[in-house]
Amino acid sequence: MCTPSNTRFNAPESPTILGPMPIRIGLLCAWIAVMCYAAANSIASRLVSVGQAHPLADGSNAITFANLFVLSSLISLVPMVFLFRKDLTRANLRKLAVKDWQLLTISAFVSSALTPGLFFFALEHSTVTNIVLIGRIEPPLFLMATCLFLKERFDKKAMIAGLIALLGASVMIGFCDTTTLGPGELAAFAATLTFMGSTLMARKVLKTVPMGIFATVRTVLGLGFYVLLVCTLQGPEQFRGLLSPVLLKQVWIYALVVFVIGQISWNLALKHAKPGEISLATSFSPLAGIVFAMTLLGEHPGAGLLPGAVLILLAIYVGQSKRPIPRKLKVLWANRPTYSHSDIAQVLVPVAAFPGLSAKGYKGQY
Repeated sequence: MCTPSNTRFNAPESPTILGPMPIRIGLLCAWIAVMCYAAANSIASRLVSVGQAHPLADGSNAITFANLFVLSSLISLVPMVFLFRKDLTRANLRKLAVKDWQLLTISAFVSSALTPGLFFFALEHSTVTNIVLIGRIEPPLFLMATCLFLKERFDKKAMIAGLIALLGASVMIGFCDTTTLGPGELAAFAATLTFMGSTLMARKVLKTVPMGIFATVRTVLGLGFYVLLVCTLQGPEQFRGLLSPVLLKQVWIYALVVFVIGQISWNLALKHAKPGEISLATSFSPLAGIVFAMTLLGEHPGAGLLPGAVLILLAIYVGQSKRPIPRKLKVLWANRPTYSHSDIAQVLVPVAAFPGLSAKGYKGQY
């Protein structure tokens, strides 16, 4: 769990108007954010189709991924400034070290410019179902990365749950008739890696920077980077119709779900939740994402939905189980039928396979 140090700042951090938050709130925020993000791709694709049905006078679509992102980012700044007003002071901004600004800048570019750009490209060249399933490589990699780079405690149970969820996603992909490996899928894979990198940087920054400064500054910098990136690669005409009535009418759905509720909940989860809790919550993302894709877009994942969903639910059960898995295995092993020392089973299953057991336990001497 990330615990920011506020010794350089004027007052204790107040991430919400309710004051300090208990640890379990971090887990709740992680689940809320995952549900919002699971719906994000389907909502965006649905809104783009609405824009295609109501084009501008010149025939262009005002509801593009770029316009949705820019306008939603601007809208999300309003509740952020209100919720984090105690952190957003000139004195606190002056106390940010050069390293803090460097990490904030890199995090803003990766999370708010590069990653959305890759995801939007993937949405244009692939299905939401494929993108969601490819993203299941993230939870296990995230757990290993937090252990290697942030020196946080490795959660074996969460890793096992993440691998089971990844297996469930693999089953869905294997039975899906529309699964291909094209530019959209490759962009989704790259976006998953950059999202994981931005999450690691966010957890590192939140150890020293107040939540309000982190969330607001990263949104502002990220918005600037995204506009600059799109204008450089595709031209400013991509933002044509940014203030059109059809966009202003529809953008609130995306802005409220993804940027206001989803982004704020995710930032709070990064600060208050443990890596294993975040990994567990994200393990449910493919199932939720597919349900949203089926409901909003009419996509069909194929025959692998049921077995894959069972594996994902099993992963959630394993991750939420309060009793440690290694202990369960030891109990099962301790209650096994025992044999004599000359039995071939002891040759095939060496002591090294069960390092947590004593020699007496292995030999059946209880």
